[in-house]
Amino acid sequence: MHYFVLATVLVASPVMAAVHVTYEDPGVRNTTTVFDYSGVETFKSVSVGNHANYVTDFGTSAAPVVITGSYSNVTIRKADQYGGDKGKGRYAVAWNDAPYQLDISASNGGDITYFGYWLSALDSGNLLDFYKNGSLVYSFTPVNVMSSIGNVPDYFGNPTPKFLGKNSYEPYAFVNLYFSDGASFDRIIFHQAPGSAGYESDNHTVGYWVSQGGNPVPEATTWAMLIAGFGLVGAAMRRRRAQTVSQ
Repeated sequence: MHYFVLATVLVASPVMAAVHVTYEDPGVRNTTTVFDYSGVETFKSVSVGNHANYVTDFGTSAAPVVITGSYSNVTIRKADQYGGDKGKGRYAVAWNDAPYQLDISASNGGDITYFGYWLSALDSGNLLDFYKNGSLVYSFTPVNVMSSIGNVPDYFGNPTPKFLGKNSYEPYAFVNLYFSDGASFDRIIFHQAPGSAGYESDNHTVGYWVSQGGNPVPEATTWAMLIAGFGLVGAAMRRRRAQTVSQ
């Protein structure tokens, strides 16, 4: 069972690295980012079940820069209403009692500054922790993305032909995370908040980004200012209404 809670305040903490978050248009299941080098893991060739150690090259084996990823304790499921690009193939999932880890490196020794994924059936319990050399550098939840999407109907429900419109109370969106100002990462831990549902995702994309794509998500401070502004506007309207009534 899946639960969806829409919040109006951004949560992406603690912010120790400069990270910009965007989300693609409705129905888009891959990034529009421009890269120096990149790769994508679609899980289509991975057997269903739990994998203690699954190694991928993200489809970069013939590229000038090979990106290697090692997934630990990842569970793979067949496409259903909750995940799986195009309604077929497979996708990765984490449960609240079974997180999984992805360790990443590039053959040129370069940094990995981008992670993006099709975050299907997303809920506020979908959590990511990014590490560099064993230290936590950034934590992310999709609450900010969910707040930005709001009630745009085109994001809700599975957009793939086979499961079109199913699970209509949860949004589906491709999310981009851009590390900048010298920040990078070499490990990601996917985990689901206790007491919530599964964490489904597909088309895991990694690389070194050149230019960003998608729709920007306001930073936490921007949301706070917007909410404060809404409060001031609401107070002014209440005062105006009170003055009108008293006249």
